[in-house]
Amino acid sequence: MERRSSATWLALCYGLLVVYASLYPFWPWRVPPSLPWPGMVGLPWPRYWGRFDLWANALGYWPLGLLAFAAVIRSGGRTAGALLLSMVGLPLLSFSMETLQYFLPGRVPSLADFLLNSAGAWIGALCAWGLHRFGGLARWTGWRERWFVPHSAGALALLALWPIGLLYPAPVPLGLGQLLPRLRELAGAMLENTPWQMTADEVPLDLPLPPGLEAIAIAMGVLAPCLLALSVARPGKRRLALVVGAAALGMLGTAWSTLLNFGPDHVWAWLTPATGPGLGAGVALALMAAWMSRRANAAWGLVVLTALIALVAEAPADPYLLENLQAWEQGRFVNLYGLAQWIGWLWPFAALAWLLYGVTQSDRPRQVFHSVQDVLPEDLPERLPKPLSEGMHDDRGTPAVTPGDFHPGMPIAERVEPRDRSHTPTVGENPEPTIKP
Repeated sequence: MERRSSATWLALCYGLLVVYASLYPFWPWRVPPSLPWPGMVGLPWPRYWGRFDLWANALGYWPLGLLAFAAVIRSGGRTAGALLLSMVGLPLLSFSMETLQYFLPGRVPSLADFLLNSAGAWIGALCAWGLHRFGGLARWTGWRERWFVPHSAGALALLALWPIGLLYPAPVPLGLGQLLPRLRELAGAMLENTPWQMTADEVPLDLPLPPGLEAIAIAMGVLAPCLLALSVARPGKRRLALVVGAAALGMLGTAWSTLLNFGPDHVWAWLTPATGPGLGAGVALALMAAWMSRRANAAWGLVVLTALIALVAEAPADPYLLENLQAWEQGRFVNLYGLAQWIGWLWPFAALAWLLYGVTQSDRPRQVFHSVQDVLPEDLPERLPKPLSEGMHDDRGTPAVTPGDFHPGMPIAERVEPRDRSHTPTVGENPEPTIKP
């Protein structure tokens, strides 16, 4: 049976991120005045390039090739179709992105970028083919069916994107979803010089969160992905391993982000006096939630995510972040055109949408009936009344109804009421009089 796979959602999300990274900043669009239309078909060779650009272009398309191949195979497609999509479709995507960069003055199309992107997609497709050839994808399917319920592809894709969102430094550790302040700034910029513009008194002050609220925000930040995982996990002790793994992954993601943006000397600088109690409370609540039902975890996940978004919206941004990103060269990988930042902003809202869907689902497994016999009880033939004509005989001693004339399993349309043959009608009399029981 064809089923949705988490690789499909991950491939679509990663493809959108690639398009975002290729066409950022999306403005202004213009037609190159000195380049004829036939010249746009070919890509120029770059004059300058760096080591970071080489690695970024090659590694950027490697996961996309692997996910595209796995998505086709896991959705019931053939190997030829998966290879065609990964080794032909993705290079065409890269070529179209490089061609569109002709119309963006801030971007420079490059033949080297196209070749590196194509090589990365091919390597990813070959790695996925090797996994499929030696049973790696089949083992993943079996592992997923043992740990998670069916139709959990969206939740697994969100859980895979959560560590990527942590790479961009958040206002508080594990505090994703700071989108409302950005929308407020955008609304203020749009209403500037209008009768509805915000005055100085209406602009909120960026005050730090008190230690208590910061600890609560950190607890909500580690509890939210745990509840999302528990809402699609099968009952059992494996849930405890999911909670511990999610907490450890969140701590490692936060530490890695700090290392890339602020240097190895500050890798654990995010462990403030409020971080320890917040992490401990979040993990403890997640361990208790491991014994609840899936619908209960989904319902509490909605509450936790709403509280997390509200608390993070009140937290100020780090004033030293931009300066450290410029000083720390590897920070370009984390802030590559704001991809990790967008995931961090939108992840809680996408998780809210998924958990709203999970609340409406029942914990009982769905039963599929292939015929009417699957619906009827097994003892139905014994519960049916015996035919009224049983034991009736005519004048010659012949049974009025033979055993083969009627049985409980006979279709209703073929059942014929027994006929009384003991009475011989006279002339003018009804040949089949009504016989009272």
